[in-house]
Amino acid sequence: MTDFRLDGHVALVTGASRGLGAAIAETLHELGAIVYGTSRNLPDAERIASRFDSRPVVLDIDDVDGASSAIDALVLDGVVPDLLVNNAGVNIPQPATTVDPASWDRVYASNVRGTFFLTQAVARHWIRLGVEGSVVTIGSQAGRVAIADRAAYGSSKAAVEQLTRNLAFEWAPHRIRVNAVAPTFVYTDLTRSTLDDPSRSESLRAGVPLGRFGDPSEVAGPVAFLLGSEAALITGHTLVIDGGFTIH
Repeated sequence: MTDFRLDGHVALVTGASRGLGAAIAETLHELGAIVYGTSRNLPDAERIASRFDSRPVVLDIDDVDGASSAIDALVLDGVVPDLLVNNAGVNIPQPATTVDPASWDRVYASNVRGTFFLTQAVARHWIRLGVEGSVVTIGSQAGRVAIADRAAYGSSKAAVEQLTRNLAFEWAPHRIRVNAVAPTFVYTDLTRSTLDDPSRSESLRAGVPLGRFGDPSEVAGPVAFLLGSEAALITGHTLVIDGGFTIH
């Protein structure tokens, strides 16, 4: 056992400016990885780079060509991440009767299309260079069970799980592992107002057998585990981190 250290590894974390992405990037840094965190805007990308003593990576996963070019530029500069965390994504809660095509397409463009093509861009370099890479994508319990107002989001996260299996299967001969995690409701800057609102949080918490919501660190730790050598025989798997939400 190596105490889950990630020394010598280079990690790319999408959407690392806040929430789960920031917590995951921080955890990987604490475990010894060199961390490159992405953001859609330069000021946030520069702030992330300053925190981890790396370089800014401006990347919007909705822009497939632009994201691929950003990866190419990193590699051209001699930065070849061997760990990839697909954290960036979108949730637009709407009742199924009011979902509009633009919102549906926006969710799928980020959560499925953008995630796939960014992973593809990274994996192409891994295969070309013979890098034994590891991917973890952030899914959701909503990809496993029905949750109100999540028709687009939930189905997109179910697609993420199938992508995880497909990519793991195709890339296993290249020693590339692909996994995902499916968290429950987690406290972040974006969710805190909802999860602290008694009128809304009581019913949500009642669905979690452990009786509480998650902390970002409780997702970041399992992500680090799946990325590292202790999980060397795990691929094509989605680790559910839900306090029991999906078992009943």
